[in-house]
Amino acid sequence: MIYDIAILGAGPAGATLARLIHNGWRVIVIDQRNLGETAGFIKEKCCGGLLAPDAQKVLAEQGLGVPGEIMSGPQTFSVKSVDLDNGITRYYQRHYLNIDREKFDRWLVSLVPGAVEKRFGCIFKDFEDCGDHFDIHVHNGLNEGIIKARVLVGADGAGSRIRRKYFPWREGTEYISIQESYETNDVLPHYVSVFDKSTTDFYSWIIQKNNHLLLGSAIPGNEDAVAKFSSLRLRMRELGYISGDPVKRTGTFVIRPRSGKDIFTGSERIALAGEAAGFISPSSAEGISYALRSGAMLAECINKFGTGFSKHYKKRTGVLRVNLAGKNIKAMAMYGRLARKLIMKSGILSMNVNPRRLHE
Repeated sequence: MIYDIAILGAGPAGATLARLIHNGWRVIVIDQRNLGETAGFIKEKCCGGLLAPDAQKVLAEQGLGVPGEIMSGPQTFSVKSVDLDNGITRYYQRHYLNIDREKFDRWLVSLVPGAVEKRFGCIFKDFEDCGDHFDIHVHNGLNEGIIKARVLVGADGAGSRIRRKYFPWREGTEYISIQESYETNDVLPHYVSVFDKSTTDFYSWIIQKNNHLLLGSAIPGNEDAVAKFSSLRLRMRELGYISGDPVKRTGTFVIRPRSGKDIFTGSERIALAGEAAGFISPSSAEGISYALRSGAMLAECINKFGTGFSKHYKKRTGVLRVNLAGKNIKAMAMYGRLARKLIMKSGILSMNVNPRRLHE
């Protein structure tokens, strides 16, 4: 059997595409996580798990409401920005939803129609272009197999093997994200963002998930990420943000698009969506909203233009490129030491928080 479309990755981009594509297509979704059950082989997503207002808006536009069971606690409404380079701390109001990322992805997958075949716990190994179709080599933990499809969609994140094999790759755009989990009995009343050039030219974060604190950072891929993260961990211990030993560590690649040259939507028979295409904010690393939008845009183009979707999909996602250009301008202010110092010292858009009240 040859499928019309094979979607590699069942995260927000892949699940949205699979949900919105017309029933006339023979579609298969492949993911190494077991997103259809509560047990089995699961590769945890390295993600802070905050649903930003942009992502909330996209879900609303798609007629979706977030179920209560995917929420994590606490739900807090501010970010404590710690600028270690300039010795400044400010609090800013933010309207994130604190979610369990695995449950969020499972929920999105549950919305995919039953006509779409799902292969979970299935590791994508490689693929070959056979002219009229692709041979996709997979492994389910026991046996290897080949899935045939006429159109291949990479929705498999920044480490996408499809992107790396078929499209140009620019050094300097890839980061390594490392995240550790620490047990806690306290309640952190805010999220924490850390600016520290000795660790990264991006940012680090601390987020509470129920009785655990997540410490994470996105570090340039051309640097020693493990050593940099170890130094960050030590500094956060000294400042009293974390204690004890980590109970878990996860990691992944992150693409930080600096210009339109870092965005690739695919070719005639191959499409990329979400972070695999480079759709992720260069200022905040928020990617869920872009994944939801690009997945929906790709479904729209396939439904309307069939296998001639490629040029239409590239044009349709132009609005995402414009948005990312604006985020790059914002990033220059956020990550330029002097500009950030001036903004934070001015106190603009910040709010006053009395630390003593946090413990009363």
